[in-house]
Amino acid sequence: MQSNTDTTDTLTNGAAWAAILAASVGCFSFGLLVDLVELSNHVKTAMIFYTPVGDLSGKSTVAVAVWLIVWIALHRRWRGRNHAKAGMIARAAIFLVLLSMLMTFPPLFDLLG
Repeated sequence: MQSNTDTTDTLTNGAAWAAILAASVGCFSFGLLVDLVELSNHVKTAMIFYTPVGDLSGKSTVAVAVWLIVWIALHRRWRGRNHAKAGMIARAAIFLVLLSMLMTFPPLFDLLG
């Protein structure tokens, strides 16, 4: 007879890293859309999903959609896995968030417009 102490549950970090990386990709997509709207009137017009809000409605909706799609895809692929390259994923996530902050910094996108 086998006791309960003989079986151990292995904790995995794949689902957590999927959520973290997906959030940073969503942030980056928002920053990219901010800059694209400043560069192109066609993109600005396309991003107006709700007229009283203007192009912010489209930018935020698309960024949330990108975040959800990436999160679902990465979660399905990484769940149940333990990532040995967690440091690389963390660096990529930090880089994307910092880049998105830079892309939404008013002096930068004012230069583009």
